Amino acid sequence: MTRVVCPGSFDPVTNGHLDIVRRASRLFDEVVVAVLVNESKKSLFSLEERMDLLARATSDLPNVSVDSFQGLLVDFCTEHDVSAIVKGLRAVSDFDYELQMAQMNGNLTDVDTVFIPTSPEYSFLASSLVKEVAKGGGDVSGLVPDFVLARLDEVFGR
Repeated sequence: MTRVVCPGSFDPVTNGHLDIVRRASRLFDEVVVAVLVNESKKSLFSLEERMDLLARATSDLPNVSVDSFQGLLVDFCTEHDVSAIVKGLRAVSDFDYELQMAQMNGNLTDVDTVFIPTSPEYSFLASSLVKEVAKGGGDVSGLVPDFVLARLDEVFGR
């Protein structure tokens, strides 16, 4: 059985994230969506809420589970018998950074990295942009699941 991980902060989860997770779920036996715990970074949503939103967004995918990790991703992979890291690539700039990370991770363990190019309709999408636009009162419907949009509206008092 091939178990892979799709890591990220998912603050909030976007349709671009879900595009990569759905496509990975068709390619691999099991996909673990792993939410990064980064205590030095202020998140809009708590870890528990990000995990809940991801679980709701992937509830129709029986081979996808949600977990969290702190520290090195490769340690999470070793502890959870994960054979590969799946990363979405939006642009060449993503590739430059992700290739370096993949090579470092490969140097630390036997875990490989698989790159999936983002679907064109999501190539501009980033959680930070979604938060910025939502905070400014802009329309982010169609960029996040409806229940995430509702939470953004609550948080930003819209």
